[in-house]
Amino acid sequence: MNPRGPRVVIDTNVWISGLLMKAGTPAQLTRQVVRYGQPVFTPGTFAELKQRLWLPKFDRYVTMDDRKRLLHDIDTVAYWVDVPQQIAGQTFCRDADDDKFIHAALAAAADWLVTGDKDLLVLFESLLASGVRIVSPTSF
Repeated sequence: MNPRGPRVVIDTNVWISGLLMKAGTPAQLTRQVVRYGQPVFTPGTFAELKQRLWLPKFDRYVTMDDRKRLLHDIDTVAYWVDVPQQIAGQTFCRDADDDKFIHAALAAAADWLVTGDKDLLVLFESLLASGVRIVSPTSF
């Protein structure tokens, strides 16, 4: 474990769920990781979060100021990592779009990858040898 706490890759949907439901498990998890750990981001994972947060479907639930504040706060505390080509070229997931989260976890030597995505959760055992534990928000 790192001096500031565990490095944790959090899937985009968990961040958004935490923003939408302030008392739910994803919100508690993201607050704890920001407070006591190191949320891991790559330019690709951050770009996905940013792109999804601007979708108009969230306008009635979350103000633009809250979205901007979340992105600012994450950017401030994030453990930023560039994914080396030898990791970026590997395929792990049935949905290739999800590989960026595994790549981030491997490149950062993250302790955890937290997701609700079943395509990632089924990879739990196959990635244990690399040191990355893939878990749901509830399990974390």
